[in-house]
Amino acid sequence: MEASTVVATHLNHLIGQFASGLFGRQKTQQLLDHVSQEMPKLTEDFVPGVVSLTTPHKVLQNLLAELVSIRDMRTIIETLAEHAPTRSDPYELTATVRMALGCAITQQWFPGNGEIQVIGLDTHLERLLLQALQGGGGLEPGLADRLLEQARQALQRQEMLGAPPVLLVNHALRALLARFLCHGVPQIVVLSNLEINDDRQLRMTATIGSAE
Repeated sequence: MEASTVVATHLNHLIGQFASGLFGRQKTQQLLDHVSQEMPKLTEDFVPGVVSLTTPHKVLQNLLAELVSIRDMRTIIETLAEHAPTRSDPYELTATVRMALGCAITQQWFPGNGEIQVIGLDTHLERLLLQALQGGGGLEPGLADRLLEQARQALQRQEMLGAPPVLLVNHALRALLARFLCHGVPQIVVLSNLEINDDRQLRMTATIGSAE
């Protein structure tokens, strides 16, 4: 591999890693202005009529932080315009936008029409996590450590198979697990089952949370 290719590859990785932090409010406004020139009706009265600039800025930052492309601004703005008047939490709005971008997210990680190979959650662990989420409790230290270790093992299996580093979970758990795993296993991408809107065959190549 040529030196220039190596540099370009690392630069793209760094840009993706820090894109959310580099994407400030001014960039958000510039992007909306650009969209307004191409689709004026779409952005008419969007800011500040429907939402303040803070809302799309935070949602776009959230998407970039989890490596979701923001090229489809039409879908992003239409989704925010529909749901922002009744929801104020930017993380809830981000989850709604992610579902609207499901086709693009699926193709990003699973291009083509082949089998979708993902990491899954053990059903018992999934129930525990849902109960903890509803009750506001945390995970036992031993369980949390085992979850991280098994996530690393599952990631290695995905790499051996040449499959994307994707963990597919119940929609309600996606944000929780993404935050939990981002520090211990940052390579794993956590997707919601509602974001995979494809008719292709789905196969779990590894399971996180099984007893050892």
